[in-house]
Order: sequence, then structure tokens, then C-alpha cells
Amino acid sequence: MKQRPLSPHLQVYRPQITSVLSIMHRITGAGLSAGLLLLGWGIWSLSRGEEAYQCFIDYVTHPLGKIVVLGFIWALCYHLLNGIRHLFWDAGLGFKMATVNASGWVTVIFSFVLTAVFACLCFY
Repeated sequence: MKQRPLSPHLQVYRPQITSVLSIMHRITGAGLSAGLLLLGWGIWSLSRGEEAYQCFIDYVTHPLGKIVVLGFIWALCYHLLNGIRHLFWDAGLGFKMATVNASGWVTVIFSFVLTAVFACLCFY
């Protein structure tokens, strides 16, 4: 039997910024859904009294808790900025490859800048 050519495998595929950002948009959406549990815990602890709220604050201000909160803030900033980018696409704007790539990098950079700003506001 004659061997047929195989399609390229993922190891030879070079990821593009557009595909990586698309995957990250989906991951951050799922992460934000999970992060709502953290937010819900905080609101619930407020209604349960000072002791429950102090327990929540102890977890959130722990170094590992700060990393989780920073991850949630970054996911929120990234998802928001990438969503705005998608709204421009829905309006038919920014479809040239140079614009798509530039707006992708702007989204990534500004998501980290906004995260740093919110981290300073939250923790200092």
C-alpha cells in the first residue's frame, strides 16, 4: 500500500500571535468564571460577620492568595481589552495583518500595565 503524506504535526507548527491570543481569551474567560467563586466567597464572608471576613482577608493577603488575586486581575484586564479588540473587528475595523498583530501586542502589554496599576491600588 502506498503511504500517504501526513499533515503537519503541532511540533512543526509555529504559533501565531492571533492563535495564542484567541486561546488565551478562552482560558481567561474560564478563569474569570472560576474567579467569581473567590469574589462570591468575599461577599458571603461579609454577610457572615467579622470572623468570617477576617478569614477571607487572611487567605487573600497571604502571598499565594496575592498571586491568585493578581492572576484574576490580569485575566480580567486581558479579557476586557481583548474583548474591546473584538468589538472593533465586529465593526469591520483593523483587519490588516499588521494592525491585527499590533493590536494583539498592545492588548498584552496594556493588560500587564493595568494589572500593575490595580495591584498597586489593591496591595499598597
